[in-house]
Amino acid sequence: MSVFERHLTLWVGLCILAGIGLGKVAPGLAETLDGMAIYVNGAPVVSIPIAICLFFMMYPIMVKIDFGEVVQASRNPKPVALTLIVNWAIKPFTMLAIATLFLGLFFKGLLPGTEIVKDGTEVELYRSYISGAILLGIAPCTAMVLVWGYLARGNQGHTLVMVAINSLAMLLLYGVLGGWLLGVNRMPVPWQALLLSVAIYVALPLAAGYLSRLWIMKTKGKEWFAEKFLHYLTPVSIIALLATLVLLFSFKGDTILENPLTILWIAIPLTVQTLFVFALTYGLARWLKLSYEDAAPAAMIGASNHFEVAIATAVMLFGLSSGAALATVVGVLIEVPLMLMLVRFCMRTQHWFSHS
Repeated sequence: MSVFERHLTLWVGLCILAGIGLGKVAPGLAETLDGMAIYVNGAPVVSIPIAICLFFMMYPIMVKIDFGEVVQASRNPKPVALTLIVNWAIKPFTMLAIATLFLGLFFKGLLPGTEIVKDGTEVELYRSYISGAILLGIAPCTAMVLVWGYLARGNQGHTLVMVAINSLAMLLLYGVLGGWLLGVNRMPVPWQALLLSVAIYVALPLAAGYLSRLWIMKTKGKEWFAEKFLHYLTPVSIIALLATLVLLFSFKGDTILENPLTILWIAIPLTVQTLFVFALTYGLARWLKLSYEDAAPAAMIGASNHFEVAIATAVMLFGLSSGAALATVVGVLIEVPLMLMLVRFCMRTQHWFSHS
């Protein structure tokens, strides 16, 4: 793990402080940047500065994917089937249920107020936070999970296959599932913006990553790609992520200062969801008699989230200042400590499984 990945929670915490400070010192800066947008029917749909930042968050992830690995899936279908079922048929619905239970029932009285989202609709804050959780729940991890699988000594071949398959599945399912579940949560569903979000933040970097990977491999070779190109690209992704987080918290500073426990209330259901999905997947893997090398990454993929896509979609649908965007960032905040804990759990329970 890089220094950034190892201390991601610390960097997010610093971004919270920096964003709150920026909001106090230059309250109009974030609004000015967010106002530089592409308009459709008179309404801002795509914030250009944020779109640029989020593209450079996504592209380094997509360029690492080797879609040639997908052909290997047919050789060992059980772990692939398990991962697909958990990620797309179970996880989105458990996230909706758990987030609604905690944020819409247990903590509802602690999350008072309303907000105006991007299309001008007034919504209750707790529904906005649930929406952010939903966008996390339908975004299976395709980046950091490579690190978690490696640390748990899992089958990296399976992890790479699932990263590729989930990236393709997101093109088809993210918009459909997202629109439906947000509707269940009684949030406005701007379908045009939702589909545009999938195109900009999944399809575009996916295509750019695939084509540039092929070209670089052909002209420079695999070794140069791995040792030089990716090395230079990583800081770009880090800077884009940090810049986006600072801007987001420059909007949310007043909310956090007025309700300092808001992040905790959001973090609790996200933590419960992560642990539940991991336990379910790990248990099913044992029941299916998978080897440890396949069980560990399958559970890791289910437990972790593609927070970059979730942040991008929340910003596009509801705005940089929305509660949904804040909830997706809380997902970033808890990701590393939780996943490192689960890596250690996997290492201590290897004896529950056979080895390939």
